[in-house]
Amino acid sequence: VQLQASGGGLVQAGGSLRLSCAASGRTFSSYAMGWFRQAPGKEREFVAAISWSGGSTYYADSVKGRFTISRDNAKNTVYLQMNSLKPEDTAVYYCAAALKGWGTLGYEYDYWGQGTLVTVSS
Repeated sequence: VQLQASGGGLVQAGGSLRLSCAASGRTFSSYAMGWFRQAPGKEREFVAAISWSGGSTYYADSVKGRFTISRDNAKNTVYLQMNSLKPEDTAVYYCAAALKGWGTLGYEYDYWGQGTLVTVSS
């Protein structure tokens, strides 16, 4: 599976962005998907995850109520809708795919996209 993240950019605090992650291959619907982020000088952290069917989602406390993860298996794409953005959301955002299970830890994911930069100005 190859993953291509897009949709990052510069936005003012309080604004919104939608990230997309397009996957190659025919088995996209077999994978749970997750979003992680890494801010400058900080470790990568979990943001959100969605089960293979889209029926279950999980969020980091820091984004709960502001971000929404979704997927369209017909389009081999997972999305991250980000609302009420804050300067502390500034980071490179990565999408990842997990074949077995799904979770909040990086090692639980098998494939990673290249990342897309989100910058939130105050």
